Amino acid sequence: CSDQHPARQAATISGSLFSYLPEQPVSSSPSQTETIVLGGGCFWCTEAVFDRVQGVVDVESGYCNGQTVNPTYEQICTGRTGHVEVVKVEFDPAAISLREILEIFFVVHDPTSLNRQGNDVGTQYRSGIYFTNDGQKEVAQAVIREIEAGKTYSAPVVTEVVPLANYSTAEAYHQDYFLNNPNQGYCAFVVGPKVEKFQKTFASRVKA
Repeated sequence: CSDQHPARQAATISGSLFSYLPEQPVSSSPSQTETIVLGGGCFWCTEAVFDRVQGVVDVESGYCNGQTVNPTYEQICTGRTGHVEVVKVEFDPAAISLREILEIFFVVHDPTSLNRQGNDVGTQYRSGIYFTNDGQKEVAQAVIREIEAGKTYSAPVVTEVVPLANYSTAEAYHQDYFLNNPNQGYCAFVVGPKVEKFQKTFASRVKA
């Protein structure tokens, strides 16, 4: 995540990306929140999108699945710690399902780009779903199978689906970064278009 990267247009993905997926009813009964951890490139982008999703209770930027304990952003940027930039998405399953969370995730980033998103290059920008139980794993794998069966992309999905490990919260200045820095170069030219794409593609899912 850096304003040194030139602007990149968001990948053009049809709004009907998941039109072939069966509707999954969401329970109307009260329930506890659930958490899923997602890596989709720079966490400033992913956080900004999920902050605006109806049914999402909280979004936190962080790092996971690397070797160093409590790494710094500077260490992450070297690409040598094994970590990935992620967001921890806490949501209410009575308001939005995990499948719907993942549908949004697969639209707002490129899951076929290995270890990069646009001009952000390195293993820290890899695409990943980091689960905490077998149910989350099964949903993630099912969604990926359906995407590939529908031939949505011309290249294979490279999103890793692995257990969450060694998670730590990113530094305070990374939290709500787009909200606090909307005119910063990277935010204006990279994060902003992703947010707009989400709002256009999932209009019914945008928070009031």
